[in-house]
Formats: sequence, structure tokens, C-alpha cells
Amino acid sequence: MKSLKILSAVILVTSLASCKKWVDYNAHQDFLITEQDYLQNEGDYRAMTVGVYSPLQWMNQIVPVGDIATDNSVTGGESASDVLSLQQIDKYTHYPINSTIADLWQVMYEGINRANYLYQYKDKNLSGATVTFAGKDALYGEVYFLRAFYYFNLVKVFGDVPLFTDKRLTLADSRQLKRSPKADVYKQIETDLNNAISVLPATQTDKGRATKYAAQALLGKVYLYENKYDAAASTLEKVITSNAYSLVPDFASIFLLSGENGPESVFEIQYSNGQGTYDWGHVTRGQGNYSVQQCGVRGLVGSGNMPYNPGWSTNLPTQNLASAYAAGDKRKDATVLDIEAYKNANPSYNISYQVAPYENTGLYNAKFQPRKGETSGQVELNYDNNFRTIRYADVLLLAAEANNKATAANDGKAQTYLNLVRRRAFGDNAHDVNVTGSALYDAILNERRLELAMEGERFFDLVRTGKAASVLGPLGFVTGKNELFPIPQGEVDGGLTQNPGY
Repeated sequence: MKSLKILSAVILVTSLASCKKWVDYNAHQDFLITEQDYLQNEGDYRAMTVGVYSPLQWMNQIVPVGDIATDNSVTGGESASDVLSLQQIDKYTHYPINSTIADLWQVMYEGINRANYLYQYKDKNLSGATVTFAGKDALYGEVYFLRAFYYFNLVKVFGDVPLFTDKRLTLADSRQLKRSPKADVYKQIETDLNNAISVLPATQTDKGRATKYAAQALLGKVYLYENKYDAAASTLEKVITSNAYSLVPDFASIFLLSGENGPESVFEIQYSNGQGTYDWGHVTRGQGNYSVQQCGVRGLVGSGNMPYNPGWSTNLPTQNLASAYAAGDKRKDATVLDIEAYKNANPSYNISYQVAPYENTGLYNAKFQPRKGETSGQVELNYDNNFRTIRYADVLLLAAEANNKATAANDGKAQTYLNLVRRRAFGDNAHDVNVTGSALYDAILNERRLELAMEGERFFDLVRTGKAASVLGPLGFVTGKNELFPIPQGEVDGGLTQNPGY
């Protein structure tokens, strides 16, 4: 069970309303709940804040998209029409009518709207009363962090996006929205994260809640996306010198159930299988991690203690990625599952499986393989696996990059941080990188690929560093178009402008 229970909006509203006594009409006479029932006490504020976390789970498709849109993986699946929205992204044939892209837009703005609702009533609730309690400022630090997180992902995916912060929007309000320049969106993200840093605690009792260091790590990453290298270096340094995190010696263990929320975890999106919130009509809206099922081996069966459940053969690592790992790099087997090699190495399991008939690479996403005992109920939709959204290794590599690109470059520090990650990967210091300047920069970016493969970072790293055209051009990437995804057609029909090329 996860420490932080992420509940759906319906459950939250029901739980808040259930403790209210029905009174003489007003709307309550017809058993209707109004906004006047909300935010009456500390418990209401805390429950509603949990609701702001919920859409983090629902945006889980941004992780496979971040690799499928690159040389790291292909969509796979049963056929060319299986998960068509991802197939289009894989081939750069996606257009404004794409269910995955539209869902990401909707989910991230749902999170923003929830955060804005709490922001709107921070000082006074809807009745005009002030609700004070110990820890309220720190609680709002979580709200600021989450709003920044949603906006950061929106601007990464879509560029200029509608920016609003003062209140929850109604349908009528949304029709008046226009896209704001991404520079303005980044400015708001910085403001929210700095506000969060000023009030968040260094640690949280409930795993999965945002901390001061998570906000600093995210802010450092945001600065790097803005090419503010000096600010990124100094901000990320605070996380590193806090001594709050360390690299886990066994890389593969990070992605096991026992490795969740471990010493390397700066921020994880929590999933759980303890409650039956799954719905085939809304597959990303439960408490479980739907994307795990996507990564499994199609038709897999086996005997004995074989640990894996079957899946849908989606998000298949490429041979290009597998070949990028040097001999002795322990991350390869922890990232890329070669099912034939695994079968031959474990004859007692009597493994058989159905080869994915489309774009079969023979490889599967080892980091998020569906495992036995980690799901319940509707097993395909309810896996327990967290997303390790910000790992300490990511912080080290971001800091290495920032120091290398800073006004007064510090390649010595950049090498130190890079080599900490490499020493864990190889188990020695014989593979340390000693180059400087642009060669060091390229080494850091390559290390990001190897360390964070199949965690959704690759596409956005290539775009922000200007390397997407050279790396992805042979795959169909169009410069001046595919750096961003299309604004969903429904939003364009509502008055928003479209991104170039779509």
C-alpha cells in the first residue's frame, strides 16, 4: 500500500460531502452538493490537496511517448492499428485528432484547475470564512509544486499554452482563453516553485508528497530547459549538498516494488492497487499504473517462479538503444529485457510467448515489466508500480550539464557528477569520463540516454538540446514542426491557434 493514497475526484467529493448533514432546502433538500460545502475545515483542505495529486497518475502516457517518439523504442503492439495514437507519434504522422495527445492536455489542465481551486480559496473559503490550521502554508507549497509540474509538462509538450492561476475556470471562462508565450508560462512555473521551496519541508511523512528538495530539483530542471545554466547549477547544487539522497548500489533494484521511494527518490508518482478504481472506458483514470501492462510480453506463460505477467507488447526498446550500452554496463539488462535470452537462461520456467507481430524488436521494457503479485482486481489496469519521476541520478546529470554550460564552466564538477553515475553503472572507476568542453557535454547527454532510458526523458532532452533533427530526422522528424505536439483539435475549434506544421 502506498503512503499517499491518490483518490479520484468523485471519491474525494463524496468523502467530503458524506460528513455533512442534509439541511433545509437550498439545494441540499434535493440531495445536491454545492461549493458551499467545501473547505470548511482542515480536513477538507487536506483532502482536496490529495485531489490535486490525482491527475499525476492519469498523465502516465507521457512516459511511453517520451521514448516512442525517439530512437529508444517503437510502439509495437498487435498490429499497425493497435494503439493507433501511439503508432502515429512513433512515425511522426500524428495530427491534431490524437487521443493520447488530447488526453494529456485534458489531464494536465485538470490538475491545474484543481490547484487553482485551492489557490482561489486559500485565504477565505466560499462562505467568506478564514480557515487556519498548523501546516497550511506547507500544504499550499504542495499545491504550488503540483501546478508548476503540470504547467512544465504542458509547455514541454505543446509550447505556448493558456496560462491561468487565479481561479478554477468554468466552461464559459475556458472559451475566452488564448495561448500565452512559453516565456510567461516558465516565469509562472519559477514563481510557483520558489514559493513552494520557501514553505515545503525537507521531508514528508507520507511518501509521494512534494518536498523542498523535489521543488528545488524541478526548478533546476526548469532552468536548464530555459538555458539558464548558472541558475540551474546553483539550484541543483542545493539538492546535492543537502545529503538527503544517494545512489542505490544496485541499479535494477530501483524499479522493483521494494525499491520504491528509496534513497534515490526525489519525487515519485505513486500508484496503488488497493482499491478497485479501474474502468475500461477510462483506462488511465484508476489508482493503478496502466502503462505497466502495455510493456509486458504478449501471451507470456511460464511455470515455477517466473516473475512476469503477460502484457501487450507496447513500447518496445530498439536494438539501437540496446547497442548503445557498453560492455559491463549493468543498466542494460535492467532496462532492456531480451526475452529469448531470458528464456534460454531460465529453462526451468518453461517459458513460451506470442511474438509481437508488429515491429518486433525482441526486446521489452525491463524497468516497467508487469510482475506477479503487483496488481489486483482488473489486473491490466491496476499495477502498483510507481513512476520514478525525479531520481537523484537525474539531478546529478542535470547538474553536470549545467556546470559544463555555465558562464564560468566548471568541468571538474561536471565530471564528478557524471562519473558518480557511471561508477554505479559499471561498478568501478575505470570508465570515468575525463574529457572537457563540448566533448564532455556530449558525454553527459549520452549518459542521460543510458541512465534514463524508458523513463520518458529522451524526446524532450533531444528537443531542448537542439539535437532532435540530427538524431530523429532519419525516423521522420520534421524540423520546425515535430519539436512540439499539435494542440488538440477540440481546443483549436474552441479558438486556440495551432502549432506550426499541423
